[in-house]
Amino acid sequence: QLQLVASGGGLVQPGESLRLSCTTSESRLDAHAIGWFRQAPGKEREGVICTSQHGVHTILKGSLKGRFSISRDNAQNTVWLQMNGLKSEDTAVYYCRAEDDCEGWLSRRSHYSGGQGTQVIVSS
Repeated sequence: QLQLVASGGGLVQPGESLRLSCTTSESRLDAHAIGWFRQAPGKEREGVICTSQHGVHTILKGSLKGRFSISRDNAQNTVWLQMNGLKSEDTAVYYCRAEDDCEGWLSRRSHYSGGQGTQVIVSS
């Protein structure tokens, strides 16, 4: 499994934004779909969003629509997770993972593992 590194987390106030990045030094990301998942304190890991190899197709957790989006720059070997209007319930460790495709990402629980996550804390 390709090891990806998520970064860009931090402590923010409700309503603020963060942009997380996902990259790796092991391989080029453009051969992979990239999915983000998160784990909130005391909760199971859940899928957040996934983008296909060229960013044409995106799958997003419904409750995050309008606030979260994903983009990728294959030339920079980076995928970004843009999070706007952050809420306390978005507090979690966020991870990214390389996949063959995004089909069923939001229910692909067995794939929510691996990689180096980044902590996001939303608190006033």
